[in-house]
Amino acid sequence: MAASKESYVDRTVPKISLADFDNRIDAIASDIADAAEKVGFFSIVDHGIAATDVDQMFADSESFFALPSEVKTSVPWNAQNVGYEFKSQVRPSTGAADQKESYQLQFGENMRDLWIDDKDIYGFRSRSLAFMYQVQTVSEKLMVCLARALKFQDNFFVHWHDSSKPNSQSTLRLLHYFATPETDDGQVYHRAGAHADWVGVAFSNDCAHMADQPQGFLTLLFQRPGQSGLEICPGREVVTDFGHGDAWTKVDFTASTDIVCNIGDLLMSWSDDRFKSTFHRVKAPCEKGDNFGERYSIAYGCPKRRQLWYNSTNHAFASFFNQPRKDALIQGPKKKYPLVTGGEFTANAMKMYYAASKAATESHDQSKATPNLSSRVVAATA
Repeated sequence: MAASKESYVDRTVPKISLADFDNRIDAIASDIADAAEKVGFFSIVDHGIAATDVDQMFADSESFFALPSEVKTSVPWNAQNVGYEFKSQVRPSTGAADQKESYQLQFGENMRDLWIDDKDIYGFRSRSLAFMYQVQTVSEKLMVCLARALKFQDNFFVHWHDSSKPNSQSTLRLLHYFATPETDDGQVYHRAGAHADWVGVAFSNDCAHMADQPQGFLTLLFQRPGQSGLEICPGREVVTDFGHGDAWTKVDFTASTDIVCNIGDLLMSWSDDRFKSTFHRVKAPCEKGDNFGERYSIAYGCPKRRQLWYNSTNHAFASFFNQPRKDALIQGPKKKYPLVTGGEFTANAMKMYYAASKAATESHDQSKATPNLSSRVVAATA
C-alpha cells in the first residue's frame, strides 16, 4: 500500500486516576473537565475494573467472532443497535466496506432473543452483563464529574443513563478488525474512519481512511496493547462545524486496563461547546510499523435518554436512546444555541448527513475522472 502523506504530531492524552474517588472528586472533576476542554480525549486508570475481567471480556469477544458465520448471523443487528453485523458500513466515497465485524450488547429488552446461546459460548451472557455493569459504574463516576464541571446537580447525567430501565440503550460494542495485506493488492481497505462521536467529515487518502461522526454522549474504549490504530485530530471548536486540525496523533495503550474516554457530539452541544468532540479514527494500516494483523477492541457508549429536556433549568424522564424525542427541548446551560426540539435537532443532523454523503459521492465520481485530485474530501457514514 502507498505511504500516508498526512502529518503527525505528538500530543499528550491526559491520564487520570480515579483512585480514592469520593475524597478526590473535585480534583478528578477538574482534571476531566480540563481534558474535555483541551483534547476531548483522556484515559483513566485506577477505575476498579480488574485486568482479569477485561481479559475475560476480550477472550469472550474472540470466542464469539471465531464462531461459524451461521451462528453469528443467528443474532442479527437491528435498528435498536443490538446484534451482530459484518462489513455493514460502506464508505460512500469509495463504495468499499469497513474491514470489521461487531456485536452490540445492551442491558434491556432490546436484547431479547439476540444473546448468543450458552451452547455456543457457555456463560457469555452472564459474564458480559457483569462486565457491562462494571463499566456503567465507572461511566457514572465520570458523569458526576462532568455534571459538576457544568454546574449541574451531581446526578443530572446519571439520571438519564439508568441501566436498570428495561429499554436502556447504553451499548457495549465488541469489535473485530480483520487483518489486511502488507503489500498493495489493488484493493481498498477501511477500518474505522475519522469520526467525532451523528454526521461527519471524512478523509480519503492513500491509506483509505474514512470518517463518520455519530451522535453520542461519552464513549469508553478498551484496546489490546500492541494492536495499534487509534488516532485523534483535535481542532474542532463548535458542534455545528466539522473543523479539525491538520495533524493526527497516535494513541497508544500501555495496559489493557487503560480506558480511553472521548466526548461525543451530544455532550459537546450540552456543554455549549466547552467540551470538545474530537475527530478520531482507526487507521487502515498502510506503512511500516502499522498493525496489519487482527485488532480487537471493546467500546461502551453512553447515549442519552429519549425523553429529555436538556438545559440548565428543566429536568426529564424516560429511556435511553441515540437521538432526542421529537418534543424534547434542547439547549445548553449558557444557552449558546437557540432552543430547538428533539425533532429539529435530529432533522438538522440528518440534513448534514445527507449533504455530506452527497458530497462524498460527487467527490468520488470526480476523483475517478481526475485520478490525481487532492485527497481531502467530505464524507459520512451511519
